Amino acid sequence: MDRDLLAHLPVVRRVAERRSFARAAAELGLSPSAVSHAVRLFEERLRTPLFARTTRSVSLTEAGQTFLAAAIPALDALEEAASMIQAADGNVTGTVRINAPSVAMPLALTRIIARLAGRHPRLVVEVTSDEALVDIVSAGHDMGVRLGEMIAQDMVAVRLTPPFKAIMAASPEYLRLRGKPPALADLKTHNCIGFRQLSGGGVYAWDLADEGKDVAVKVSGSVRVTEPLLAIELASQSVGIAYGFEPLMRDAIQAGRLEQVLPAASIEEPGLFLYFPRRATQAPKIRAFVDAVRA
Repeated sequence: MDRDLLAHLPVVRRVAERRSFARAAAELGLSPSAVSHAVRLFEERLRTPLFARTTRSVSLTEAGQTFLAAAIPALDALEEAASMIQAADGNVTGTVRINAPSVAMPLALTRIIARLAGRHPRLVVEVTSDEALVDIVSAGHDMGVRLGEMIAQDMVAVRLTPPFKAIMAASPEYLRLRGKPPALADLKTHNCIGFRQLSGGGVYAWDLADEGKDVAVKVSGSVRVTEPLLAIELASQSVGIAYGFEPLMRDAIQAGRLEQVLPAASIEEPGLFLYFPRRATQAPKIRAFVDAVRA
């Protein structure tokens, strides 16, 4: 292959993964014109368009899909070979890309990344915050983080947290004004902070327990968010009742800013797990991250 093309292949790959020249440029630390030049060079040398562009979207052409399906595994193999040589000298380099829900940072990832930065300062960790379930391989991620029950069986899973409960909580001021709901049915009379699912567009029904049975309770209120941590912040400001993971609410409850509501209705979640394809197990950057998890 033309050496110029090989040098620009990572740029073309990032545009394909992000479906955006601007996002690819921002993530690579390049100017949009430099990214456009790399793609244009590729298309001119190959004599075929790789991307279909409109004012609102960027998508791969059929030729682009065919080319990248063959080129990306080769690029990964080259990067992996270089990483293995560097890792033999104790220097793990490259970029490890993680797709994770926002709550994974305070629950687990922040401390792991801090530990990893001290051990391997030349390894770049890139975290994409995403509440939706995605195919991490096709989306260009090395690893993902999700609740244990959501991970495909063909993935290697590594536990990040112990099991924890999903609970409801509100501020003492809110409960003083509105009263505590005595039963789940009474939630319909309260201002419940809803969660809008970006992937499907629906409003999340709260997973709770009613006399030992799992139930999905539809709630309503004056506010909906797409970021779970915002619900806890709003509840602390007496907006309404929030639903979330107990470890994220623990400090506020202990400090008296929040008070648990209907504790008997809480359910236990399996905890967060890191997962990645089985074929990536021996990759130095994956091994380094897993070692930091287990340290």
